[in-house]
Amino acid sequence: MLPFWLSIGLLSLVQAALVAAPKAPATRLLRRLQSRWWALVLPLSIVVVISAIALESASARFLTYLALVAVPPLAAAALGWLLRGARSRLALLAIPLFALAWAAEGSLSGEAAALSLSALACVTLGWLVACVVPPRWLKLGIYAMAAVDTYLVFSNLLQEPNTVLNAAAPAADLPRLQLASFGSAVMGFGDLFVAATLGALLASDRRLQLQGAALAAVICPAWDLLFFWVDQTPATVPIALTLAVLEIGRRLIPERGSGL
Repeated sequence: MLPFWLSIGLLSLVQAALVAAPKAPATRLLRRLQSRWWALVLPLSIVVVISAIALESASARFLTYLALVAVPPLAAAALGWLLRGARSRLALLAIPLFALAWAAEGSLSGEAAALSLSALACVTLGWLVACVVPPRWLKLGIYAMAAVDTYLVFSNLLQEPNTVLNAAAPAADLPRLQLASFGSAVMGFGDLFVAATLGALLASDRRLQLQGAALAAVICPAWDLLFFWVDQTPATVPIALTLAVLEIGRRLIPERGSGL
């Protein structure tokens, strides 16, 4: 088993990689669905899930099977079309990734395969959200998600439902794709989702997107230092901090063509 500091550090770097991963959103494709209200998907993805599990613990099992069914095709879409460097034939890689996550369940290779599927699925989800939410409102959605996550963690309202969700597992030792688990650390699916969403928001300016990924590669592991004092942290916050640093930097040093 990997030590916790290495496990959580690698998960944080996955968040940073997700900032760099998505292609630019195709806003024309989903123009009819565009609305600022879709930005609520980000904070509500936490509130609805935690509330549902708090009210009925069996909801965690439903979410486990929902992830099991939805994540592989979403990951295939990312591999085939929505990832930087995607090729349609690469969509088939979702099949061996799922097979490895199932066959090697509980091992580092199985965890890496399951983590890859969940992360890739988040690329698709983040890209879709960025297609239908105007950038200004998407930024507010990211900040709102971090604020809600922070409140729930530090008011101790998140821990128990989160534990139930993380413990839920489908039958036949099928992979748990509703969370990001590697070594001795666990990160929520929403923590990957918000990182991929930020990546899609920045993707129209590749230079800015790479700057965001580089910042996240510093801020996210630095945020993990809080584990010296607390048992759980809101991992959406370093992504919101990355966006805030980018916004402040662009205001101090304005550049033409800025995606912000």
